[in-house]
Amino acid sequence: MPDAPSSAEPAIVLEVRRHFPAPRERVFAAWTSAAALKRWHAPDNAVVEDAGVDFRVGGRWHVRMRGNDGAMHLVQGQYREIDEPRRIVLTWRWASNTDGQDSTVTVEFVDRDGGTEIVLVHEGLVTEQEHQGHRHGWVGCFDKLAHAV
Repeated sequence: MPDAPSSAEPAIVLEVRRHFPAPRERVFAAWTSAAALKRWHAPDNAVVEDAGVDFRVGGRWHVRMRGNDGAMHLVQGQYREIDEPRRIVLTWRWASNTDGQDSTVTVEFVDRDGGTEIVLVHEGLVTEQEHQGHRHGWVGCFDKLAHAV
């Protein structure tokens, strides 16, 4: 008897690329401390209220932000890979996510054109709405990161 088709939708992958006119070490460093994340790790007019970083493989991180509507949002995860100043791989989970699924964010830092290109790949997104929301969020965060580095 053939296997029943899976009802689970395939995971969606998001890729965002952005060039920053700053040295790779400086752009990489913006991901390594709570003080740095507070300056840029929330899109649009959202504000990072609190951040925590244990920047080592196996270490945990979190960002608590107040959204444009005043609501609080907490995202958290664990560092899976750190290759300074080339690559960071971390897990990503919204505290409101109760399905137990983490997504994975891989950030590559590439020397390019006198600055740094970030190639961010966010894997494990489930819905198109989630994909669009994360695209909007990462683009907005990168807009702030451009002023922070």
